[in-house]
Order: sequence, then C-alpha cells, then structure tokens
Amino acid sequence: MTVSPFDHPLLSGLLGDEEAARHFSVEADIAAMLSFERALAEAEVEEGVISHDAGAAIVKALAAFRPDTAKLRAGVARDGVVVPELVRQIRAAVGRQYGEFVHFGATSQDVVDTSLVLRLSAAVEHIGLLLSENIVRFTGLEEEFGGRALMAVTRMQPAISITVADRIASWRAPLERHQQRLNEQSGRLLVAQFGGAAGTLDKLGDKAPAVRAVLAARLGLGNAPQWHSQRDALAEFAGWLSLVAGSLGKFGQDVALLAQAGTDVRLSGGGGSSAMPHKQNPVKAEALVALARFNATQLAGMHQALVHEQERSGAAWTLEWLILPQMVVTTAAALRLAAELAGQIESLGH
Repeated sequence: MTVSPFDHPLLSGLLGDEEAARHFSVEADIAAMLSFERALAEAEVEEGVISHDAGAAIVKALAAFRPDTAKLRAGVARDGVVVPELVRQIRAAVGRQYGEFVHFGATSQDVVDTSLVLRLSAAVEHIGLLLSENIVRFTGLEEEFGGRALMAVTRMQPAISITVADRIASWRAPLERHQQRLNEQSGRLLVAQFGGAAGTLDKLGDKAPAVRAVLAARLGLGNAPQWHSQRDALAEFAGWLSLVAGSLGKFGQDVALLAQAGTDVRLSGGGGSSAMPHKQNPVKAEALVALARFNATQLAGMHQALVHEQERSGAAWTLEWLILPQMVVTTAAALRLAAELAGQIESLGH
C-alpha cells in the first residue's frame, strides 16, 4: 500500500516514471551516502588529514558494508536523519582502531545533501534525454503536418487561420528554452555539500578547501562553498521542473481541446470508457494538465523551504524531502507521456 500515486501499483502506470523514481529509492540513497563517505576518506588521505592505513580500512569496510535498515529506520525516528546511525554502523564495520576517522570533519547534512545532488545528477541526465526526445517528436510532427491549416483560437473563440507549424512552435520553443535553462543551472545545482558542523569545516583547519576540492572531484560534482542554509539552487531547479511540466501541460490542454472538436486531430490508442464503448478519451493529454498543475502547486512548498533559520533548519530541510522527489518524478512522467502522446497523433490540421 502507498500514499503516493508515483509508486502506486496501479496509478504509477500513468503517472509514474520508473527510471526517475529509481534515483529516490532507499538503495540509491544509501549507495550515494556511502560514496560520499568513501570519497571523503580518500580525499582526507590525499591531503594528509588521516593516515593511509585509516583510509584503506574505511574503503575496505565500505566495499563489503551492508547496513541494517531496520536500525536505520529507528535511527531516523530518533535523530530526524539517517546519518548518525549509518555512521555508527560504518564505524563498527571499520573497527575500533580506525573507526573514529569515518566521517571525519563532516556533518549529517553534508552526507544527505551530497547524496541528493548525486542522485539529481543522474535524474537530470534522464530528464534531459526525455526533453530532447520531445523536441524531436514535435519536429517530426511539423515536418509531416506543418503546412496544413488550423483555426487559431484566442480566448476560447475561433480567430483566424494559421498553420499547424504555428501551433507546434508554441509547443516546441519553450522546451528548447528549457534545455538552455538546464545547461545554465547545472553548474549551480550539481555541487558537493561539505561544511562540517556549522559550515566552517573547523576540524580540517587550513586543509579544508583542498579536501573539499578533492572530495567534489572524486564524486564528479562541482566544488563550491558549503550551502547548508542556502537552498536557492534547489528552489531554482524546482522552478525549472515546474516550467517543463507547465509547458507540457499546455501541449496536453491543446490536444484535449482539439480532440474535443473532433476534426483537427486524430489520435490512436485513446482511453476507453466502461459505460460508453464508442469513446476514445485523451487520457495522456489530461494527465499532462494534471501533472503541470501538481508541480505548480508543489513549487510554493519549495519556496517555503528556502527559509532555513540560522546555520541549519530541520523543518525546512524535511520539507524538501517531502516535495522535491515528487516534482522530479512528475516532470519525468510528463515528458514520457508527452512523447507518447505526440507519437499517437495520426493527423493534425486539414
């Protein structure tokens, strides 16, 4: 049983995206957190913060480490975050001699936030491919039907004759701009988090900048100063997700209205009705509208999560956990549905 439609055993067939959701599984999260701890140990060995023997012991233990997830769950209920219990288990696996060097100089937020960014990096790659696919689909529709006539509709009233290419441009051009926006945002979003207890990396002294640079490089992320209470890059990305879903919602709304008129578009594979066998409902088009509205609603919550009091906020941080994964999966699902819907257009215009 689930309260989320995105991984619901039934609803996820329409509203979910398995590839995007995979990056928010507990397995992906733990793997990314362990990658952080391994890269941190290696960076601290490289910069002389911990000994080679300590680093080797940590890396060896992590290679065979399998967490006790029941204890992790209990740890989250107790501590509000998984890292204290996870680090306790890793230290036990490393052993008493070198266990104290696990997680040295870091804090829970460094691990959780960097895990998120690592997984967002993979999700962004997936979403980027889906975005490109939609642009290709719209280009194909323009090549096939672009010269045909279509009645423009302004304020829900017939206006003047336009071409199908004119309408398709209003679908494709925003997606091309979203590609540019994503490329520009990625440098701010896909950066490691490493600040220690209160953002000052006090335990590392003058070696802190070098350790952070090596850590980021080993993880394949950008190197930036800590951003514990500075959540603008995540809010900016959430805004981008809402923009993409909104643009696809416009496409879905247009197709639903064209299908309602019944003469300007012909779709294959519409949804059936239990009471009216003759109907071919524009299910994917309707879902695109719903997903656009869902992301627009969630965006307000991500902006609320910008308010991190002082050096760290447990409340605002938790709010991000509730919202951002769903926005990512929503956007991926919308892109998947839009590409499928474009592929179902058998005729457009006249």
